[in-house]
Amino acid sequence: MKAQMNIWRAGLVLGVLVGGWHLCWSLLVALRWAQPVIDFVFWMHFIKTIYVIEAFEVDRAMILISVTTGVGFVIGSVFALIWNALHKA
Repeated sequence: MKAQMNIWRAGLVLGVLVGGWHLCWSLLVALRWAQPVIDFVFWMHFIKTIYVIEAFEVDRAMILISVTTGVGFVIGSVFALIWNALHKA
């Protein structure tokens, strides 16, 4: 069994997952559905809502998606590096 992880693939998987999650959030904001969603999520967790979702801005959404994709890539790659270091054959 191969215990080594591909560093680039692990980074890509986590980057796409985290970036995709924030793409979905940006779409909710653009459709003006984000406020009811966040209100419901907080309500489920017994949290009183104090946050107000602002108007959608394409530039800000692109920054959000880019940064979170990049951070996800780095975290996934670091995870694979650590995994590989701990599973040297």
